[in-house]
Amino acid sequence: MRALMISRDVQLHDEIAAQGAARMPVLRLPERRSGLRDAVERMLPDAPELVIVDASGIDADEAGLLERLARQYPAAVLMLLTRGQQQDVLIRAMRAGMREVLQLPLVHKAFHEAMDRVDIHAGVTQMRDGKVLAFISCKGGSGATFLSTNFAYALAALAGRKVLLIDLHGQFGDATLYVSDQKPAMTLSDICAQISRMDGAFLASCLVHVTPNFGVLAAADDPGHKVDMQPGHMDRILAVARQHYDYIVLDVGRQIDALSLRALDSADTIYPVLQLALPDIRDGRRLLDIFRSLGYPGERLRLIVNRYEKGGRLRLADLEQALGASVVHTVPNDYLAATDSVNQGVPLLQLSRTSAVARSLADLVGQVTARRVTESRGLFDRLFGRSDT
Repeated sequence: MRALMISRDVQLHDEIAAQGAARMPVLRLPERRSGLRDAVERMLPDAPELVIVDASGIDADEAGLLERLARQYPAAVLMLLTRGQQQDVLIRAMRAGMREVLQLPLVHKAFHEAMDRVDIHAGVTQMRDGKVLAFISCKGGSGATFLSTNFAYALAALAGRKVLLIDLHGQFGDATLYVSDQKPAMTLSDICAQISRMDGAFLASCLVHVTPNFGVLAAADDPGHKVDMQPGHMDRILAVARQHYDYIVLDVGRQIDALSLRALDSADTIYPVLQLALPDIRDGRRLLDIFRSLGYPGERLRLIVNRYEKGGRLRLADLEQALGASVVHTVPNDYLAATDSVNQGVPLLQLSRTSAVARSLADLVGQVTARRVTESRGLFDRLFGRSDT
């Protein structure tokens, strides 16, 4: 959505621009006007869909220009930001057809709730029916967190989907560190403690936003709060997430508890991750036996072999025979590229565009989104095939 902001406060403009960039669809503020007179005298060549007016610098005489502004952009939604009581300005704003009024200093949750209403009014959003994809380690160290975080980023970057990753590790979850250096302000346990507030805007405010269409909900960082996290909470979180995201990727870890089990019950697809080694195969068979005992249908379980190298003593056919399940995807062994990505906290597709692992992630995105391989490759080449400058 394209917006015009009218304000003398550069910091406020930058704050709203940052909040708008974290939305999906993105709220863009390509130009700013310093006041109402500046705005009506210098119209934008392309009419904005939203006009945000900072009333804190408007006097009573200038307030009369609000109606003129509304006539200049008749299709735009008008939003007023005000400090304290500005009765004359508010009356003028109402006459001009102001749809949203927010108090300053800006409350981010209130802003996003208002923007949700604006998006619905403009017809630019619709409720989604997101798919839940769960990645789970067959054995510790199999690389499930690396794959889930980097796959989620690739899904957002290559397919343009709105993606949420939820870190379900009971303790010491560190999924955010794989793709961002931001410190989470809220965690899964914080959301569970305030589950009555759960809606799309509240969920979005709790995330580490890696890109405008990819956010991470960090794992609970305090084991003492685990008692507050109930299986029913996961039902509520996933129900809201499905409405607002195209894909919800779960990093389940290895420990299956009541919370992660409820999440697995809700998953459309489960990706057990293992390496081509006897200990992984043994633990993988145990995990698949658990899933079968829970009644999970075989088509929901899709094996991924990580750090795969051809020519070893064990073959994929040996693994499939031992587990009674087919391998749907292999990720090649590229230790240096993967280690650099993890150590820097930068998604692999940003750091090593042409690596074999990056290509493998692009192929997996193609599988999941049902795109043809050639289409998936074309997406990858357009986004990452450019030479570095």
